[in-house]
Amino acid sequence: MRATKIVATLGPASSSPEVLEAMIRAGVDVVRMNFSHGKAQDHIDRANLVRQVAAAAGREVAIMADLQGPKIRVGKFAEGKVELENGAPFVLDASRTEPGDVECVGLDYKDLPRDVRPGDTLLLNDGLIKLSVEQVIGDRVATRVVVGGELSNNKGINKAGGGLTAPALTAKDMEDIRTAMSFQADYVAVSFPKSATDMEMARQLCNVAGEPWRHKPGLIAKIERSEAIPVLDQILRASDGIMVARGDLAVEVGNAAVPALQKRMIRMAREADKIAITATQMMESMIVNAVPTRAEVSDVANAVLDGTDAVMLSAETAAGRYPVETIQQMAAIALEAEAADDFRLETDFANKRFGRIDQSIAMGALFTAHHLGCRAILALTESGSTALWMSRHHIKVPIYGLTSSSAPQRRMTLYRNVTPLLVPKFTDRDEALAAAERILVQRGVLRPGDTYAITCGEPMGHPGGTNMLKVCRVA
Repeated sequence: MRATKIVATLGPASSSPEVLEAMIRAGVDVVRMNFSHGKAQDHIDRANLVRQVAAAAGREVAIMADLQGPKIRVGKFAEGKVELENGAPFVLDASRTEPGDVECVGLDYKDLPRDVRPGDTLLLNDGLIKLSVEQVIGDRVATRVVVGGELSNNKGINKAGGGLTAPALTAKDMEDIRTAMSFQADYVAVSFPKSATDMEMARQLCNVAGEPWRHKPGLIAKIERSEAIPVLDQILRASDGIMVARGDLAVEVGNAAVPALQKRMIRMAREADKIAITATQMMESMIVNAVPTRAEVSDVANAVLDGTDAVMLSAETAAGRYPVETIQQMAAIALEAEAADDFRLETDFANKRFGRIDQSIAMGALFTAHHLGCRAILALTESGSTALWMSRHHIKVPIYGLTSSSAPQRRMTLYRNVTPLLVPKFTDRDEALAAAERILVQRGVLRPGDTYAITCGEPMGHPGGTNMLKVCRVA
């Protein structure tokens, strides 16, 4: 049973029902909808298709709406692209409306001239092109090409070391939040947040837009600005999880700094009882090749060993030739890495203090199941919180989150080592416990003679009310 979850981005290569079903059967747990592309109705139709196909495949799959964020990009070129030569002058002009050429191009991001000064370094096209700012005159940023290359329409701009003032949430993002809430997206990923305030604003917008359906999504902060690193603990507190978005982050802080930051961010997320997703170029070569490189295999495995909840695929499944094969390869790598993971549960608990009864019960279930060699841990949960707390610790015993509501069921699909199951709503404790065992026996998880740990709350049906741990043996 694979503990690490797989997030797959949908796109032209993965929009047909046949391919989507094959991807889900291959192991996709969460689908990502990139709101940088497509219209509102496209996303609504795709969300409906995902839920229909997942139901047909007998699996629950969560939907993540990934907001575009600010468009910090160059404009378009008359020929679609230009070749910038090292040492050549090149102007970024916020007031230019006509298509660009090899000497000058317009900007989607009109505030760039106010965000830079002479001596700053601008990185374009994911850092492949480097420009040095020489002069700022009005709306024109005069630069010198340090590292040239091909620059095409609408490529992104980053400032080395950060410092661009663009707000995390744009008018388009606010409209996209309303679209995402219309189909009750389970998670919303916020691009380029710089502070906890950005995440708090996004949560407020999501909750207001989701009110007609009484829906509140989980919020994922995409860490891709250097300004976010010093306040990461605050952003974590305001979010339900973070995405280690290694593309833009690497451009701002430098490639060499990213691996250590990745480990730090995953560790901080787990310690704060939050979700961590590792993303960007994990299986990039499989966009065109049927097998990954050895380096990509190691990259995925290391993220799993770091304790990430999920590994994410972008262009590999959105536009690649082998979306299903990529998922199969990623699932196999995760399984091998998990099997080799050497963990010490007691070390996880060292110096830990639990101020809540439900958290203490969750930790007690882990410790007991680990030392008794239980076949499974069953968490009867209204909100999914008990399963989340359990999933923050490395343990080889699989965790099953049993809930009577589809919203927490789908949220739990992203929790490491948690399999969410939808069960009837019970008010009687003994009836609920018996039904939970029966469901796991029917699924082949439990067999006669197996021991398992089960947690629940009494009285039943109150979120945050877990107060009981029981160890049982299947008759």
